[in-house]
Amino acid sequence: MTEYDSATCSIARTAQILGDRWSVLVVRDLFNGVRRFDALQQHLGVARDVLTKRLALLVDEGLVEKRPYRPEGQRARHEYVLTAAGRDLRTVMVALMDWGDAHRPGQDGPPMSLRHRDCDAEIHAHLTCAAGHEIEASTRAELVPLSGAKLAV
Repeated sequence: MTEYDSATCSIARTAQILGDRWSVLVVRDLFNGVRRFDALQQHLGVARDVLTKRLALLVDEGLVEKRPYRPEGQRARHEYVLTAAGRDLRTVMVALMDWGDAHRPGQDGPPMSLRHRDCDAEIHAHLTCAAGHEIEASTRAELVPLSGAKLAV
């Protein structure tokens, strides 16, 4: 069997950005409309230096845009907004929520439900192949190396 370098895997590269609790929670809060540094810090209960580092990483990686704003009579500040790449994490975030609801629901059950505003139905992450077949956890799948795959040394 041919072995490939797992460090070149897309999951490994994504984990470099989202592989810690605070990065994921910052992205969650940005999806939920919390955009200003002080509001993020208060909502998350995170130390200022940790939040500063996570926001800088997310900005540097192109997931978040830092936009200036100036409250009347105050100094200029910044708010943080998801970029197109950041918004593409919606399915990942919904999948994390689905997994947490199923496997770590808390003593009183899941705390929130994500709903479609137009019809009020719950939103869940689903996998399908390019032909439209739904992929379940037990569905057999195969990794196929592409041009970006590197052989393990």
